[in-house]
This record gives sequence, C-alpha cells and structure tokens, in this order.
Amino acid sequence: MFALVRSVWDEPRPVPAAARPWWDRALVAVLLVVAVLEAVLRQDLTSRAGSLLVAVVLLPLLLVRRTRPLVAVAVVFGVAAVASLALEGEPELNVMVFMVLFPFSLFRWGSGREAAIGLVVMLGEVGLSAALGHAVPSTAVGGTAVLGTACALGAAVRYRGRARARELEQVKLLERERLARDLHDTVAHHVSAMAIRAQAGLATAASRPEAATEALGLIESEASRALAEMRTMVRTLRHDESAELAPSPTVADIALLARPGGPGPEVAVVVDGAVDDLPRSVGTALYRLAQESVTNALRHARNATRVEVRVTVVDLSAHLRVSDDGDADTVRGGAQGHGLIGMAERADLLGGWCEAGPNPDRGWTVTAVLPLTRVAR
Repeated sequence: MFALVRSVWDEPRPVPAAARPWWDRALVAVLLVVAVLEAVLRQDLTSRAGSLLVAVVLLPLLLVRRTRPLVAVAVVFGVAAVASLALEGEPELNVMVFMVLFPFSLFRWGSGREAAIGLVVMLGEVGLSAALGHAVPSTAVGGTAVLGTACALGAAVRYRGRARARELEQVKLLERERLARDLHDTVAHHVSAMAIRAQAGLATAASRPEAATEALGLIESEASRALAEMRTMVRTLRHDESAELAPSPTVADIALLARPGGPGPEVAVVVDGAVDDLPRSVGTALYRLAQESVTNALRHARNATRVEVRVTVVDLSAHLRVSDDGDADTVRGGAQGHGLIGMAERADLLGGWCEAGPNPDRGWTVTAVLPLTRVAR
C-alpha cells in the first residue's frame, strides 16, 4: 500500500501542454459574456454583484489551468470558500459550472503530488460548505461526485494519451529496426561484390595486368555506393534476432503486388524510369511503402474497383503514388493509423516525405518522394 501511495506521489507531469491555446481564450471570452448576461437577466439572484465578481475573478484562471494546475485549483477553490463566507452561500450563477474544468486539468496535466494536494484542497472546500450549512448533505455528496468524475476523466485522458504515445513510439522504433535491417543487407551486398572483384583481379593479374586497375575501379565504385547507403543509417535501431531473415525486397518486387483480376479491386502497377539504378535502400523503401498502401486500400477502401501503383524515377528522386477509387466517405486519416506513421517515419529517415489523404472526388491517395542522394538532416 505504501509503495502504491509513493508511486502516485512521485508521478511526474506528462508531456507539457500548450501554454495558452486559442480555444481557452475563446472559452474565457464566451463564459464572461454569459456570466454578465446571466447576472443582468436573472431575477432570482440574491447576490447579483457578488456572484458576478466571483465569476469574473475566476474565469482568467482557465488560461493557466494547463501549465499551473495546482495553483489554479488552489486559487479557485480558495476564492470559492471565501466567497461562501462573504456571500453567506455559494455563488448563484449557473455559469460557475466551468469550475469542473480545474479538477479535470489537475489530474490531466499535474504531477502526482500536485493532484494529491489539489484533491485535499477541493474536498476541504466542499467540507467547509457543508459545515457552514451552505450545502445540504445531498448537495455535498453530489458535488463530491461531480468533482470525482472530473478527476477520473482527467486521469483517464492522461493515461490514454500516455498509452497512445508509447504505441506511436513503438511503431517508429519497429520501422527503424526494419529499415536498419534492410540497409544492413544492402551494405553486405556491396561488400560481397567488392570481395568478388578483388578476387577476380588477383586471379587475372598475372595474365592481364590491367585487370587489377579495372578491379580497383569497380571496388571504388562499390565502396562509394556502400558508404552512401551507410549514411542513411541515422538513429536506427536493430535488435539481435536468431531467426534467419528473408532477403530485403527491391523496387522490382513491386510488380508482384499487381492483381489483374479475381475477387476484390484490381491492382495495377506502372513503373517508369531507370529503376534498375536505384540505391537498394530507396528500392526497398519504395516496395515497403507500396505494399503498406496497397494493403490499406484493399482493407479499407469501400466499393473500390481499382488500385493503381505508379513509380516514377526522375533525375534526383523517386516518386510513388498509390490511389484507389473507393467511396468518397472512406475515412482513413481521422486518427492516424500505425501504417501511415510507419511509412512517414521510413520516408523521413531516407530524407524524403510521405503523405496520405482523400481525393477531391472519391478514393484515397498515398504520395511519397524519396531522394536518390541522401539529404543531410
């Protein structure tokens, strides 16, 4: 039990929130207008000026509820306690319901010790109101339930956000690991080629002296390409694996994604340009991006009849476009899926970019551009 309390007390703050997002400022402005209108128009208020003053004093604290949640809770509930003494009752404006945002914010963005201290402050204000007779027992119980619900919602959103962040980070790490493995295979290919060229040069050096020079030239070319591929292995991770790994796919394997007929949408593949001269890392990345895009289209594109994969190689970059003709209301980007995140991560590590979104009329398109020469990042 002590360990549990200790872990809650030592809980750090989550990722810092935006200091003052525009919607908080808009909310303060709207609530201020509502408070003034309610104070002017309601006829059953016994302390019109006092209730409005409390609302006007507390509303600006909504702007600091994300960055200083404990301070905001302490001030809000402290002022509410003082107001209950001065007004001989709770503030009467219905707009004061905005106070539930402060316990929510405390448990959403505060640390463990801030949440514990703030909870004591809130319960103290409710207990004081009950002790002074400003709230009947049923009202006090109801207020405590509302505060507890707000705190629970804040904690739920907090831990859901943390779980989502871990999921996204895991996807990125797995994609980097796979990219590192692909690049490792590429470098191994170049090193093997250099060894073969060197052995051939040594074997024919006696009968053809110029063979050594030719071998050195070929080795230099292979070494340059290997170094270029190695430079793409920036911040990638690779875990030891005991199982035998399959060979890395290349851009030529994209043709295997074609599906001329059969059940489901037709998949057409068009390749244009000098794809044979692509760096292996770029070719592998193009295949992975095309494979993920086609899989998403076949799985999520409702009423689609055709998926087109087009690879185009120009002077300094390779372009990939995968589009389908599914229903216009097909939604695949509302909450970015792990596949899209992994594709964007792979393209970014190679110095390019990858985007996905709906077409103007119908369907969905994934577009990626990868440089043939790695851009320093």
